[in-house]
Order: sequence, then C-alpha cells, then structure tokens
Amino acid sequence: MTYRVAVLGATGLVGRKLLEILEQRDFPAREVVALASARSAGGVLPFRGEELIVQEAAAGAFDGIDLVLSSAGATVSRALLPEAAARGAVSVDNTSAFRMDAEVPLVVPEVNGAVLAERPPRGIIANPNCSTIQLVLALKPLHDAFGLKRVIASTYQSVSGAGAAAVDELRETSRQALAGEAPTGDVLPHPIAFNCLPQIDVFLEDGDTKEEWKMRVEAPKILGFDLPLHATCVRVPAFFAHSEAVWIETEQPIDPPSARQVLAQAPGVEVVDDPERLAYPTALDTAGSDWTRVGRIRRDPTVANGLALWIVADNLRVGAALNAVKIAERLAGC
Repeated sequence: MTYRVAVLGATGLVGRKLLEILEQRDFPAREVVALASARSAGGVLPFRGEELIVQEAAAGAFDGIDLVLSSAGATVSRALLPEAAARGAVSVDNTSAFRMDAEVPLVVPEVNGAVLAERPPRGIIANPNCSTIQLVLALKPLHDAFGLKRVIASTYQSVSGAGAAAVDELRETSRQALAGEAPTGDVLPHPIAFNCLPQIDVFLEDGDTKEEWKMRVEAPKILGFDLPLHATCVRVPAFFAHSEAVWIETEQPIDPPSARQVLAQAPGVEVVDDPERLAYPTALDTAGSDWTRVGRIRRDPTVANGLALWIVADNLRVGAALNAVKIAERLAGC
C-alpha cells in the first residue's frame, strides 16, 4: 500500500528534513505534497530527483491525503490538523499544540510505539519536544533494567532548535564578535555568539521556562509512569545537535558497566564512552546522525543508586523529523 503524504511547513528547517528523510528511508509514498504559508507558495523543493511545487496550506489541501507530517507551528497545527482529520488523514504533529491532550498519543516509537496499533481518536499523533525525545530514548532501557526514581537534566541546545533565523543569527553575531564589534540580534533573547543563554521559550510563573516544563511533563507521559524530573535548558552557540547532562537515581543498584551494557542494546542508542581515548559524544560529531549517543557514564556518589551520563542527538533528525517518519512507518506497517 502506498500513501499520499502532505508535509505541512515544508519550507522550514524541520519540513525540509522531513522531505529528506522520507526520501532516504524510501517511505511508501505515491505522492508527496509540500504545504507552507501563502508567502512560500509557488516555490520549489527537491524530492526524489524532482521538484515539488509548494502549495498554500489550507483546509482543502488535505482532500485525498492519507498522512500529514506537520511542522508549521502550534497555531497552524491547531487550525489545520482537525481539518485534515475530518477528511480522513492521520497527522503526526511536530509542534507543541497537542502533546498534552489526553486523547492524543505522544510517541517515541522505540519507547511507546505500541500505542500506534490503533488509530488515535482525534486522528492526531504528537511528536515530543526535541530534548525530550533523546532523553527518553536513553531513560527507557535504564528504567526497564533498574527502575528510575528521579531525573535531573541540564540541556545544551543548538540554535537550530529555534529555527533558521536563529542559525543565521549565530553566524552574524559570531562575525560581529570576531570583527571586534558588539554582537546584536533580535531572534534570541541575547546575542548567542560565544555565549550561553539559560532561557529557551518563555518564562512561566514558577520560574521555569516552557522548554523545561515540556521536558518535565512530556517524559512521564511517554514513559507511562509518574517520574520526578527537573531540567535547566540552555541555548548554546552550536548550529546543530542538542547535548544533555543527565543525573538519574534508580530503585535498584546501578553501575557504569551495567548501564553501558543495557544502553548498548537499546534501539536507537549508541554508546560512545572511552575516556582513555577521549571518546565521548559531541554536537559536531553527532550532527547528521540518526543515533542518540551516550557517554561520560559514571557513578553519582551523592546518592545510593546514582548515575551521571551525557546524551547527544541531532535535534532536527532524531529530535524531530526522524521520529515523525518512524511514527509514519509504524502506521504504514513498514
């Protein structure tokens, strides 16, 4: 069986990556329709050696569509994905619009893919936040083996997570700084070149940012149990790939060799952890990869059953487009 697929938000960073991965993984699509805003309509995008003409995203564009891969922003998703569902399509949404909706499954296929056995009630499946996806890929096998009790995470997130304009801003503010000029920009809260910004998304009443809240509430929904988790999310001057320093406390005794063995067998995870050879994951090495890489695995001596680890993944691939396409593959029985 083949499918008519619509990529909503096709001209953005994640949208382009969705098209790239659909082609790379040879998804069984008999037709792919590229949808974007009115100002992008008429443009062209490469796909399977041909060019897709970008169409304006509107309700009627979903007539005859089987599957929607959406990454056009939460406002657009709220407006258009119910329209797609009414026309019979199933949507995989990369935005935050439906993630915490009780009737919308929040899915990482390697972790809770079993929920895809039935069509979702609202015709929508939510793709988790990028920093959450790589985190749960590492946490799930450790929970199964040792039982998670508590998680603390500090993230070091690349500018591509804030979109193409933020990538451009890192280039420009870096040029300014290296030229001896005062860096200026208006995409991120402060200049990002040679800087770290402990703010991703808006601040909430409790002092957390929305990005930190997303990790706190999304991980338990995906893992299927109430997991105490706290995060500090930081934007750093890397173009691609997010890094995370994570501390876990487990119910059962845990040690680095046992954790390495468990993680080495986990789907989607690659262990890169050889301190003597200075082998550990970095954002530069991991950008463009489909692996969630884990290293710096070591004991946390401050608690009885504690472990520290370092997790890196490409936020546009693992943290967004690849996860969405894997969901689509499960739906298609690939």
